[in-house]
This record gives sequence, structure tokens and C-alpha cells, in this order.
Amino acid sequence: MRMKRLFIIISVCFCSLTAMAQQDRHVQHKPYIDLRPMHFGILVGMHLQDLEFDQTGPFQMEDENGVMQSHYIMCDADRWAAGFSVGVLGELRLTNNFSLRVTPTMHFGAKHLTLLNMMEKDETGQLIRKTQDMKNTYVSIPVDLKFAAPRWNNMRPYVMAGINPMMNLTSGEQDMIRIKRFNTMAEVGFGCDFYLPFFKLIPELKFCFGLSDVLDKNHVNELRDTNLRSYAGSVSGAQSKMIVLTFYFE
Repeated sequence: MRMKRLFIIISVCFCSLTAMAQQDRHVQHKPYIDLRPMHFGILVGMHLQDLEFDQTGPFQMEDENGVMQSHYIMCDADRWAAGFSVGVLGELRLTNNFSLRVTPTMHFGAKHLTLLNMMEKDETGQLIRKTQDMKNTYVSIPVDLKFAAPRWNNMRPYVMAGINPMMNLTSGEQDMIRIKRFNTMAEVGFGCDFYLPFFKLIPELKFCFGLSDVLDKNHVNELRDTNLRSYAGSVSGAQSKMIVLTFYFE
């Protein structure tokens, strides 16, 4: 039995070494592509958006008759909302391992908000619930520093980090909750360059975190529907988050 186990272990090791030796003999596609000072390409991908709110808690607000009313409303982005992304790529080679990358991108998506009135009930005795679909179209210009490992056959893994300024082109003037037009996010991620016979494919996963409060606090005074002002005042701040899966083609 021991000899049989030893034989199996030796066989597995031999097969692994043989596979590695075969991989070492792989033909390298695009062997000089990384030596160019500039790289250009296109990107497509998908993303998940989320907002994390700071709740105001119980508060008082004047109604349309000037009478102070008590309110307590909870607001939450109840799920990560999916969207898609398209853009272009420009990458400047700094050293053998470091490069500076700029990727102007458009993100199309939305966030789904649920606002629960803790002090009012409907005719069935349930707490009054309102929802809002916050549609977003972002134009972003991420600037990232990329650190890549040495190329191994036709693969080259890397990590990246950078800053992502964004502008929201879509804004509902009379939505209950509105976010600011401009936002800046920090992003970190990882990916891998795959060298194919005719182009380079680069899948990448990155995580983006808002660096500032994106809630438009003046929006509560701009609502024409006074019944919605209490919902707009239910949150005191908001931070944005995104998870982005991107495929680059060079």
C-alpha cells in the first residue's frame, strides 16, 4: 500500500513537472508589445453601484402651513445595482514593472432606494414605504498606477491603485434623494494580461470607494412637493461605492 501511494505521488509530480516544462516551451505571443512607450485600447465591462447613507434619525421639519412636525424615516440602498461600462485606454510605460494608466469611461446604471416612514402607517397598518430608482450616467477619468509582475509565458498578473474623478450626467430634479454632480473615488484592484495571437486581453476587478459626502443637502429646499421634503431630510450624508469588472482589449 505504501509503495502504491509513493508511486502515485511520484507520478503526479512527474506529470506536473512535465506540464511545467511544456508550458516553459510555449510560444510567446506579442513578445515586444510591452516595450512600447504607449499602449492604447478599448474597454467594456460591468459594475455594481451602492450608496451608504448616514441616517438623520428623529427630526422636526415645518410643513406647508409652517407647523413643526416630527419625522423619523429610514433610507437605504437595498441592493447592489448592476450596470455596464464602456471606455478607452491609454497607458504610459514608466519602467519594466510600472506604468501610468488613464481610462476615460462611461458608467450606465442606477441605484434603488427604499425609504421607510417609521411614524406613519397606511390603511392596512403597515409602515409607509416609498422607493426611488436613482438613474446614473457617470463620466469618469481614472488615473491609476499599475505594478505588473514579470511576464510568464502569455500571462502577466498585476495590481493597481489610483484616483477616479467622476461626473454624474443624470439627475432627477424632483427625486426624494439627490446626489451631487461631482464625486471623487479611490480605487484598488488586480488583473492579468493575457497575450493572445492577435491582441492582448486584460480582465480586471477593482473596488472604488467615495472620498467625500455625495449627498446634495440643498435639495430638500428645492423640492416643489412639500410631502417629499421629510424624505429628503431623512439622511445627513452619503458615500458611494462601486465594484467594477472590466475587460481591456489592446
